[in-house]
Amino acid sequence: MSFTKTQIADEIAAKTGVTKTVVEQMLECLAQLAYEHAQDEFIVPGIGKLLVVNRAARTARNPKTGETLQVPAKRALKFRIAKAAKDAILK
Repeated sequence: MSFTKTQIADEIAAKTGVTKTVVEQMLECLAQLAYEHAQDEFIVPGIGKLLVVNRAARTARNPKTGETLQVPAKRALKFRIAKAAKDAILK
């Protein structure tokens, strides 16, 4: 089951006693901080780390036609799951 932003805000508000509006503002702030600081690795303690990686240029193959093509170098986002999250979820 995946949660929507509203469902996440409802759950946090119910567990903490904070209003839903404040929780939504905090989620927006967290997202904005992640966008601004992903270049330097943005860590969410207990959940994981968001970072920008450089992908090298490579040769790929079109599976339908078998034709080879060049994929250019690019930057991509990567999210690495924290050990604490893995241990809690994969007990």
